[in-house]
Order: sequence, then structure tokens, then C-alpha cells
Amino acid sequence: MITVVRRGGPALLAWLAGLVFFLPVAWMALTSLHSEQDAATNPPSFAASLTLDGYREFFGAGGGASPWPALINSVVASVASTALVLLLALPAAYALSIRRVRKWTDVLFFFLSTKMLPAVAGLLPIYLFARNAGLLDNIWLLVLLYTSMNLPIAVWMMQSFLAEVPVAVIEAARVDGASLPVILARVVAPIALPGIAATSLICFIFSWNELLFARVLTGVVAETAPVFLTGFITSQGLFLAKVCAASLVVSLPVLAAGFAAQDKLVQGLSLGAVK
Repeated sequence: MITVVRRGGPALLAWLAGLVFFLPVAWMALTSLHSEQDAATNPPSFAASLTLDGYREFFGAGGGASPWPALINSVVASVASTALVLLLALPAAYALSIRRVRKWTDVLFFFLSTKMLPAVAGLLPIYLFARNAGLLDNIWLLVLLYTSMNLPIAVWMMQSFLAEVPVAVIEAARVDGASLPVILARVVAPIALPGIAATSLICFIFSWNELLFARVLTGVVAETAPVFLTGFITSQGLFLAKVCAASLVVSLPVLAAGFAAQDKLVQGLSLGAVK
């Protein structure tokens, strides 16, 4: 009996932890299917009738603004910035892990130190620069910002992933006359694909969920999905069901990306953990 408990204990704890993280999402999904009156009751009524009014209002059925421009802006900013991050982080991680530059540990610490500055501390200088450069309410400004914000963590992650690439394979490719871009694209990238997938997913999530800079630097043209979502919160009236519906819809791309890349994500995050 004790042996069974010892064997099943970690699995039971894992299931309990999963339920703890899943319950808020399930609660949000259930609330999104209630009317505003039922969603606002305290304690909530689980037997209340279900409706899709919250989703209809989110998609502009009640005469409100359409969410599609904001969703498209989020897709553009997240995908473009993630692609740029991978394009820059791969050669940087190669130089810090395989063909190590001098004082590479100091370089890694410098990358990490850039994440120590609170985002709000750089908000005013960036706003003034964007205003003077005429880049306010421009989606490509967000692409550059998200790229610079995610690049340090991407280099840190990919440096550890590329450190597991066998040097002998790279040396063989170099002997065959392969150039550095060819080595990165055809030798390093396929071997470190799980790590690259994990890095890209995390960068995509960070970009998709970013609110502070998007809220201050955008208006109507470059408004992203998180900024659009905050518009449902008002000082008057009931909005809980509509906010839950909007939150669930905005979260779906991230959840879908994580589900599609879950195998690569687990492989990438555990790469090098077991020798």
C-alpha cells in the first residue's frame, strides 16, 4: 500500500496542480456563456442558462467595434517580432556556445542585465522618440520593441540549447566547405529544432500578451488585442461575461500554438537536462 502511494503520489500531485491551473480558465469559459445578470450574481449560479451574447458583443454584433483589426495587429506584431528574434538570436547563440567569443559569460550577463530595467522606466524615452520620429500608432514600432524586449531571453535560451549540438558535426560540415549561414540553417537549426520551437513559442506569448507599450504607443490603427480587450471594462454597467468571452477569444491563439508545439516545447525545455 505504501509502495502504491509512493508511486502514485507524484502523479496525483501533478493532476492536482493541473486542476488548480485549469480551474480559472474553466471558470472564465463558463462565465463567458452566462448573461451579464447571471455572471454578476454572488455567489455565481451554475444552473443559469447559457448564451453566446458575450461572444456576439465581442465580435461587434451589438454595433460595437470589430475586433479583427486588433487581432490582426497582434498577429503581425507577434509573428514578425518572433521571426526577427530567431534570425538574430541564432547566430548570437552560436557565437556564445559553439564558437565562443572572448568573455562570453560577460556578454550573457549583459543580455540578462537588460531585463532588469523595469519596462515603465523606459516608457517615456521611447514615447518621446516615437513621437518625434512620427512612429506613434505604428505597428512596426511594436515589432521593433518586441524584438528588442525578447532578444535577451531568446539568446539566453538558445545558448543553452546550442551548447548541446555536437561540435564534430559542425566541424565535418566546415571541412566539406559549408559556410556559416549554411551551417546554421542546415546543421545547427535541425538539431536544435526543439529548443528553437520552445524559444519561438515563449517569444510569441510574451509579444501577444504585452500591454503597457501597446497601450501607450498605439491608438486606433495599431491597436492590439490586449488593448482592445481593456475597452470592455467600464465604470458603469455590467461587463463581466463580455470580458470573459473576449479574454477567452484573445487567449485562443496562444493556447492553440502551445498545444500544437507541446512536444517540441517539452523537448526544448528539457534539452540538456539529462546527460
